[in-house]
Amino acid sequence: MSQTTFIYGFHAVVAKLRHQPQAVLEIFVAVDRRDARLRDLLKHAEAQAVKVVPVDAARLEGMAGGGKRHRGVVARVSAESRHVALDDVLDTLEEPPFLLILDGVKDPHNLGACLRVADAAGAHAVVAPKDRAAGLTQTAIQVASGAAESVPYVTVTNLARTLRELKERGIWIVGADAGARTDLHTAEWPEATAWVLGAEGDGMRRLTRETCDQLVTIPMLGSVQSLNVSVAAGVCLYEARRRMRRGR
Repeated sequence: MSQTTFIYGFHAVVAKLRHQPQAVLEIFVAVDRRDARLRDLLKHAEAQAVKVVPVDAARLEGMAGGGKRHRGVVARVSAESRHVALDDVLDTLEEPPFLLILDGVKDPHNLGACLRVADAAGAHAVVAPKDRAAGLTQTAIQVASGAAESVPYVTVTNLARTLRELKERGIWIVGADAGARTDLHTAEWPEATAWVLGAEGDGMRRLTRETCDQLVTIPMLGSVQSLNVSVAAGVCLYEARRRMRRGR
């Protein structure tokens, strides 16, 4: 018997329905939810002949490991494949894209922590190259504390090409780089953004850095010269999220 797991949140579930419908075994939705996002999800589920079960909030929270992160939808899926395509994630969005890009992060603990930060900050996906990067191992999944099920983790063959394709979609590429001249807190950027961070020490690769629309640096006021990548991701994503809320 194949193993199963739960994924939750509209972005993750709809992306899975679009890209890997055969992996979606059944979907559980909040019994009292009646909005356009749910209708869109039901349309995708019906097209793929996936069973949808209305349940109460307590059951959804149990399947999602507690809390309200499920946003009213949880899917039981095959655990054998977790791959999601970036286009499928972006095509489901009803708001400006907000992405975290990891370049050269090879430690699964750091990957898991970055997924957790991305989930907390409301990022729509985490993107990383297939090669020279940490995979979604059991260690990364455990460190993510549920975020591996709620935030799509997208691996791509050519990161620089993916960044160019994001630009074509109108997404601004912001790289966090210690050598940048512009301070994170004084820089300006549009709402549709992809934040790029490299591994601690090495930072982003040259081609990745050159492909960014903008580079910013996180102010370092003490004696240390750099932050762990997950901490840096948290600083950048929460600053971006703060501005989104202020703008609204």
